[in-house]
Amino acid sequence: MALSVNESEKFVPFQQWRVSYNKINEKPKKGEKPLDYVFRVALEKNKAVKKNSSEIVLSADTIVAVGRRILLKPNNIEEASSFLGLLSGRRHRVHTSICIFYNDKYYQKNITTILKMKRLSEEEKKSYLKSQEWRGKAGGYSIQGAASYFFPFISGSYSNVVGLPLTETIGLLNGLGFKSPSFLHRLNNWVLKL
Repeated sequence: MALSVNESEKFVPFQQWRVSYNKINEKPKKGEKPLDYVFRVALEKNKAVKKNSSEIVLSADTIVAVGRRILLKPNNIEEASSFLGLLSGRRHRVHTSICIFYNDKYYQKNITTILKMKRLSEEEKKSYLKSQEWRGKAGGYSIQGAASYFFPFISGSYSNVVGLPLTETIGLLNGLGFKSPSFLHRLNNWVLKL
């Protein structure tokens, strides 16, 4: 998914942003490292958006990584259960790459958050899987929901784990000349639309 807006309308209400869903191959390449993967996919999502040079396009991709193993969104409850089993009692990383197309150039930033999931009991795992919160979530969990107490340790950006890493995204936009006060008051609506 990518968001875009015409450059002459940098500070338009977020309701006027265009959301694009483009099919790209999100399958990790053989031997591809987690950070290389998110960087590539965020850039490919951005490049897949039909745009002209006056548009600004924001794309991102997020994964969970255990060592070099990349955990995408689970396809079914069995895969979600496998992910939770792998993460239970271990540290892992959430990697996001944000990519902005602006003035005919691509600007990109990678963000990493380190977390430790507590050791889950079988009952906790079954209960969480039953909640269906794992659907559509990289690594098979949603930190802001029923799994919020699963994490005794987090180092880095919390919003990176929830979704779009806000501090880093706003920092990248500021660096490109966008002024924070112009869009911060509408940020909650924007995040909900992602």
